[in-house]
Amino acid sequence: MNPIVNALIGPIAGLLDKIIPDKDAREKMAHEIALVAEKQVHDQIMAQVKVNMAEAAHRSVFVAGWRPFIGWVCGTAMGFNYIIVPLVNWGTALYGSPVEVPVLDVAVMMPVLLGMLGLGGMRTYEKRNGVARESMPMKKGS
Repeated sequence: MNPIVNALIGPIAGLLDKIIPDKDAREKMAHEIALVAEKQVHDQIMAQVKVNMAEAAHRSVFVAGWRPFIGWVCGTAMGFNYIIVPLVNWGTALYGSPVEVPVLDVAVMMPVLLGMLGLGGMRTYEKRNGVARESMPMKKGS
């Protein structure tokens, strides 16, 4: 069961102990409350999935293109931080220069990147199950 639902059900179960003396009836009521809470959480998640699908299917690059843009920005920042900066700093150290390129603080970016990678996992799932929307073919001469 969802930990958030468990946290919400705990206090309610404590109240049920005081209101319903029969143990079986109390457990049945707590179970029904937990099922209702789980369904509401599931319905909220599915509503967000529908919004995500509608955005991804949109023809405008400003609606459907924000995820790829964020992916490229995060990928560029990671490449800069872990490839370019060390190489530049190594090169400047070879020439005896005291200049050192600062490293970006990627701790702020990591939740976004990890969330994007999670969505990438869903895309792999869609492709494996044959429900992925194919990208538009490129025009000749492009």
